[in-house]
Amino acid sequence: MIILIFFLCHWFLSLFSQTFFLHRYSSHKMFKMEPFWERFFYLVLLISQGSSFLNPRAYAILHRMHHAYSDTEKDPHSPHFFKDVFGMMIATKNMYMNYLHFKIQPEPAFQGNYPEWPLVDKIGNSWLWRISCGLFYIGFYVIFANHWWLFILLPVHFLMGPLHGAIVNWCGHKYGYSNHDNEDHSKNSLPWDFLLMGELFQNNHHKKPNSPNFASKWWEFDPTYPMMKVLHWMKIIKIRKV
Repeated sequence: MIILIFFLCHWFLSLFSQTFFLHRYSSHKMFKMEPFWERFFYLVLLISQGSSFLNPRAYAILHRMHHAYSDTEKDPHSPHFFKDVFGMMIATKNMYMNYLHFKIQPEPAFQGNYPEWPLVDKIGNSWLWRISCGLFYIGFYVIFANHWWLFILLPVHFLMGPLHGAIVNWCGHKYGYSNHDNEDHSKNSLPWDFLLMGELFQNNHHKKPNSPNFASKWWEFDPTYPMMKVLHWMKIIKIRKV
């Protein structure tokens, strides 16, 4: 039970950081926040993603390219140009690393207006941090796992951030239904969307990329949006009017 609680906490905290900070804030600037809170959620990202920390700048560039070139050959992670999800993950990782290390420069339209904190980026992208987090996960399982099969979950902890992205990009552009004709293959994937905190409403999101609410029908529910509304009410963030 302790392991399952730990796994679920890591899954949803990491996922919240990805959808709230990397996706809706870094990539789309759906809301504003003061420098203190930006740094706070930057640290939450570092801790919650742990060994799979994703750099906000590189993430934002790839995601903006994904919207501009959705499901075309210039899309950095369209599932329709890869034989399997692993090939897509490797290609995305290679492009991500090129932007992370400034080996290539993106088009001007995809640059700027994303949070940067060089110190935290350096820590999160270091092998010391990644290995230390991995050892922490292993140690936790050694202490609390009472069945051998629970150790099968460990690789998910190691690659939590990229796995979330792979699930969303692969499933969100192959399986489900469409509310809108976006001239791409974006789909909505109920009921699995609840496990991805709104990220699998890809068809809705591609129709209205700057809307903080990824649900568009009365029977759809984006779990992250009410959390953003609470943070807005608490004056921690200020949601942009669309």
